[in-house]
Amino acid sequence: MSASPRLLALIISACLLCCSCGKQNTAAESDVSNKITFDLEQFNEEGLRGPPDGLVALDYEFCIPDTEKHKQQVRSIDLTVRFMCGSRGRIGCDSTECLCVGSTHQENFRQVLLQLAALDYIERIDWCVWE
Repeated sequence: MSASPRLLALIISACLLCCSCGKQNTAAESDVSNKITFDLEQFNEEGLRGPPDGLVALDYEFCIPDTEKHKQQVRSIDLTVRFMCGSRGRIGCDSTECLCVGSTHQENFRQVLLQLAALDYIERIDWCVWE
């Protein structure tokens, strides 16, 4: 039995659609992960990095619009976040933005960072260097 031309066209279209969706998701995921300027692969599952006898967490920083709505949305994603409105941070928040600092030492930290990076108002997430 041979498949009808209509059935073959439908199968080919479905395959092409699936392939193109995968490419769009991969590109979108890449855009999101590119906002995170440090390597997430260097951390263990607890969000710690370094030698076995000297594991440490990393603090990270990002800017959000200085509104209660944005703070609530970020707080719902990242339970470690601290708001330091009025401070520029090393990342350089402007006067309309609030500096946010979080920690990798939390459950599902990779997912937390990816969810934050997916927010359109967060331009990048940098390693926080305390001085």
